[in-house]
Amino acid sequence: MDTSLVPVLPNRAVGFFVLGSSLHEILTRLKAQPHSYPSIQLAYSSSRPLTTPVVLSLPANGLRLRFDGPEQRLRLIEVLDFSKSRLAYKSNEIVKSQSSAASPSGPGTPPSSGPTFRHVYNRLFGPTFPGEYLSPTSEAADALGAYILSYPGISFTFPLQPWAWSPKKDFVSILSSSAAGPASAMAIFNGTSWSDAQQHLFSAPSPIPRSPLLTARADYAGPDEIDLVKIHGDGEIELVRRAGRSFWIRLGETTPQDLVTELGAPDAIYRKNDRRLSIHGARPTGLIGAQDRRRASHSEDDTADEMGHSSSQTVTDDSEDDGHPTVPGASTRRTSEFFYNYFRHGFDVFVSTAADQSQPVSDGNPMLKRRAARTSSSGHLTATKLLLHGNIPGSYPFNRHRRSRWTLEHAPTSGSAESIDSEMPFSEISDRLQQAWRGTYRSEDEERQFQKGMVLNRGWGDSPGSSCELLGGWEDSAGSQLKDTTKAGVAGSQTLGNTELFGFPGLVFEVLGNGAVSCLTVF
Repeated sequence: MDTSLVPVLPNRAVGFFVLGSSLHEILTRLKAQPHSYPSIQLAYSSSRPLTTPVVLSLPANGLRLRFDGPEQRLRLIEVLDFSKSRLAYKSNEIVKSQSSAASPSGPGTPPSSGPTFRHVYNRLFGPTFPGEYLSPTSEAADALGAYILSYPGISFTFPLQPWAWSPKKDFVSILSSSAAGPASAMAIFNGTSWSDAQQHLFSAPSPIPRSPLLTARADYAGPDEIDLVKIHGDGEIELVRRAGRSFWIRLGETTPQDLVTELGAPDAIYRKNDRRLSIHGARPTGLIGAQDRRRASHSEDDTADEMGHSSSQTVTDDSEDDGHPTVPGASTRRTSEFFYNYFRHGFDVFVSTAADQSQPVSDGNPMLKRRAARTSSSGHLTATKLLLHGNIPGSYPFNRHRRSRWTLEHAPTSGSAESIDSEMPFSEISDRLQQAWRGTYRSEDEERQFQKGMVLNRGWGDSPGSSCELLGGWEDSAGSQLKDTTKAGVAGSQTLGNTELFGFPGLVFEVLGNGAVSCLTVF
């Protein structure tokens, strides 16, 4: 066990666990240190993964981390076992380590219990306002109550005999008596006190900038994370940063150099050579109908291929042609097609020649315009598609990317002033998009045909999250019960199963069985 001191910063962090960090960043760092963090458990709601908190437990380290569902940002750090690590506040140990005389393990051995009230109140943090008393949760004779002592950004939970509590007594006298035990837990949060912070713990915007600079990585000098992606239609996509100006991607116009300048070097580059689904796009010339014209050269079939391979590699894949027969000119096009994988930003950018860019037709709909001016300069490499990843717990590509949040700004519907966003269930998204684009279909039959989903198999192969234990069906209720426990990486253990693809003009949604959008492709 590592016996080095772990700094505790109220309102901010415990070690490298920094409030506001993404779930993807924390899991990536934990999985890179298997000896220090041998057990990782992730509890989530399989039916509502985007609206309920995600809980990451480290039982071997005595820690529990809580993330909000929509953004997957760290909101609460809990220390549940003080014997697992040496914690320090301003170089002073929160609980003194056992000396060599007291412990056979030698000096620096972590304590067997938490800090006493006297140590916290007199030596570490000083006086504070009265806290909150919680009655015992059971009627057992030996059940204990709890007193939460709160400071700005940090709180301690002390077990207390129920008979000792009285609102007429001052809490210092009560907690200094023998009726109170050492602290059983400690929490790090953002707020002036625990009673105030818990009211909006998972809903208030984090005041901490979204940047790896928070983790004190001196070697990091890249751009800030993308906070939100706004899709405006006609191939115009706005990448909103929390601090600083937005960056606009214009499909068929933005070059790879623009991407590197604004977003930094990609985390990986994947060269697209696999075209197993291209057969669906090779229809006889005389049979091309209205539906095929609407889908243009990049249909759901092509997008299914790209979703399955856009980020399956963690290094550049320069594999050559596998020998399968191709159509004339296909090999030349393949060599100029690749993905920029931005795992830390939560999306992939597909780069190809502008001639490959599909154009939405405008068939009387003023929201859609032809991008002929942009796509006329064929032969130049530009961004032609953007894949936004939802990072849904339990899904096949979980923890491959940071969660990317998005809104559709170009699809207004009557009766709703709010934009369609990434947290909505797909049933609601589909209803609103069908209403927005109803005028683009020539008949009801064509509309129904266009809305049919294509099944995408996600059960073959190991999940990227296979080194952590996924506890699906978790409910934050009485006893915090864990249901439907599964472990990713075992055959048949993907709790959310295969996905379906649904297409709209310029958009393809990859939808999980629980209705959450796992990936949105904009083209």
